[in-house]
Amino acid sequence: MPSSFGSALRVSVFGQSHSPAVGCVVEGLPAGLSLDLDELRAFVARRAPGNDPWSTPRREPDEPRIVSGLNVRGETCGAPLAAIIENTNTRSADYDNLTGVPRPGHADFTAWAKWHGAQDVPGGGHFSGRLTGPLCVAGGVALQWLRTRGVTVRAHVAELAGIPDEPLCALDNTPEAAERLSAQMAALADGRRVPVIDEAAGERMVEAVMAARAQKDTVGGIVECVACGLPAGAGSPMFDGIENVMARALFGVPAVKGVEFGRGFEVARLRGTENNDPYEVRDGACVPVTNNAGGILGGITTGAPVLVRCAVKPISSVMVEQDSVDLDRMEPARLKVHGRHDTTAVIRAVPVVEAVCALSLADALLAWPAQ
Repeated sequence: MPSSFGSALRVSVFGQSHSPAVGCVVEGLPAGLSLDLDELRAFVARRAPGNDPWSTPRREPDEPRIVSGLNVRGETCGAPLAAIIENTNTRSADYDNLTGVPRPGHADFTAWAKWHGAQDVPGGGHFSGRLTGPLCVAGGVALQWLRTRGVTVRAHVAELAGIPDEPLCALDNTPEAAERLSAQMAALADGRRVPVIDEAAGERMVEAVMAARAQKDTVGGIVECVACGLPAGAGSPMFDGIENVMARALFGVPAVKGVEFGRGFEVARLRGTENNDPYEVRDGACVPVTNNAGGILGGITTGAPVLVRCAVKPISSVMVEQDSVDLDRMEPARLKVHGRHDTTAVIRAVPVVEAVCALSLADALLAWPAQ
């Protein structure tokens, strides 16, 4: 079961939802990065479970422990960086009724079809969102390295349960838009409970999520992420383009079912004169005035913000009874899920999307730097 991605910066994740620990190994980190461990812990804590009423009651401290890759001064030393997060609050018996009856919408069935009952079932095993914890550890390190290159990454809940947030001001590339985008990113960095720009929209989102929870149901949404400060000319055409690298990694995040860049699928309804980003000379450089392309053309950065959105499906573990199949007897079965589950993955997915985007962009900058 390969669980790795990246080229110059290679990331592997390991563990299962109820194994003693989950973790990651990051190869290719530039040496000499002085890692701020407090900042890393705070970033990982944004994803930690059990802190909100819409989150799983499974409380885990999610304290990352780095076991290799740093020297005595706390700097990356060129060796692979390895980290673990211990699982301290597991309740495997909650999943006993899933060993032969798969949850609709979950990977229970496909894991059974591939491994014929040898797969680890409790908590979803290796398919669990628990594996996004070590992704945040690796991504938190990448975010600190990107900052030394002048690159910042920030995401928000663009939509949840059909309720939209104010969009990131990144489809325009004027100085005025850049100033507004900077203010939006600063607002999202203030530690607000729901990572949205419009806090009134965030309150309506919470109400909708809690209403779904009261009905024993779940909701999905959209996470929007922007990266600012990337130079023009980074990346590679065709199969190793920035979009390719980012999309491959983002589809590795559990519950992500769609990825789009810039205007995304909306471009199918535009004319070329509407979609093209005209150029102008600004401070002696050629820059796009608008950013419908999302900061990428031909797989290579334009110098405008890189803008990506991810569609996140509703959590499949709903508490109402559903139709399934008893795989041992191959006959119809009714399934009611037990245990502790989120009502939505969208809010906790925000730092995960930031982490994966940071890892992908760091990989691209190391593998195919701007010329």
